[in-house]
Amino acid sequence: MTGNTDVVVIGGGYAGVMAANRLTQRDDVTVTLINPRPTFVERIRLQQLVGGSDDAVVDYPDVLGEAVRLVVDSVIGIDAAGRSVTLATGATVGYDYLIYAVGSGSADPGVPGAAEFAYPIASLEEAQRLRPVVDAAPTTALVTVVGAGPTGIETAAELAEKGRTVTLVCGEVLGPYLHLKGRRSVAKRLAKLGVTVLEGPDAQVTAVTRDAVQLSGGRELRSTVTIWTAGFGVPDLAARSGLSTDALGRLLTDETLTSVDDMRITAAGDSAAPSDLPFRMSCQAATRIGAHAADTVLARIAVEQPRPINLGFFGQCISLGRRAGIFQFASKDDTANRFYLGGRPGAKLKEFVCKHTLKHLADEARKPGSLTWVKDDERRESLRAKRGEAPATAERAA
Repeated sequence: MTGNTDVVVIGGGYAGVMAANRLTQRDDVTVTLINPRPTFVERIRLQQLVGGSDDAVVDYPDVLGEAVRLVVDSVIGIDAAGRSVTLATGATVGYDYLIYAVGSGSADPGVPGAAEFAYPIASLEEAQRLRPVVDAAPTTALVTVVGAGPTGIETAAELAEKGRTVTLVCGEVLGPYLHLKGRRSVAKRLAKLGVTVLEGPDAQVTAVTRDAVQLSGGRELRSTVTIWTAGFGVPDLAARSGLSTDALGRLLTDETLTSVDDMRITAAGDSAAPSDLPFRMSCQAATRIGAHAADTVLARIAVEQPRPINLGFFGQCISLGRRAGIFQFASKDDTANRFYLGGRPGAKLKEFVCKHTLKHLADEARKPGSLTWVKDDERRESLRAKRGEAPATAERAA
């Protein structure tokens, strides 16, 4: 391709910012980042916003390259045939290539009363809406947190450390990702903070009212403030624009992160479903997937064959208030193992990860193309298994 190339990135989260910064490696590429907010959201600190220890926002100049044009608006439609996006203000922006990095948010709870009486915290606006509610509630008010993933655990710990009376309703198990040893460590810390943890078949929420939570076992919990952290969804922009998505609404791509419908559209972060086998939603994955999406676009501009994504994991870190945390180590295929770092060292490592994630973005802004990541060659075998193909070892033996 000759002349200038226009690349539009939809979404200014971890994946979108990383992709936009990395694209500036070429002087003949014009990068436009479209995001509905004028500031970057540290989503991994939203529970701190609710607890009052952080505002969870960063100015874009701190993480976004100077060469990237920031447009504060919302994309309401993608015209793949016309290579343009329509904004909420009515304007259109044309592109040669598009990176779809709209992220994820709260899912429809599908539980009677949850949408009316429970507070989600998957977005900045949701967390900001909840903060004054928590502040206005008496110290003795009963707080129920629904959901036993990292967000639920972190929110419960954050509020309990502030002296709140918190019940964490887990459903089947506390911290499903965690190894049994790590799970026990988290349970011990929550107990020390005074959090009541409910798990098992009788701990499914069946209804939420203004002042109570109903459980599948027939129990009713009194609840002044109910916080909903169970499950995430993705925006329906791709589906509304006629692009192929998975059941959750993530853009379907091949292993290079290219849309199965259009080679000029790639996906990154939580809203990408490569080979209908998406990675775990996390900032750890989002930055690396964002970088690879940019690499795919740059390869196409250079008339080269894009490489399939090869992404390995380290584990999962969870804060347990400001004075404790856990880093659950994992194999490269994102399977938790028996090793973990807990207590005060776990808290310090979690804070290091939070700060270092921003540093990765800032470093990429200053030196685009610098981010590297751990590989996982086992993904190819996962894809073979999904497709019902023979394993590579059997092919070699033949």
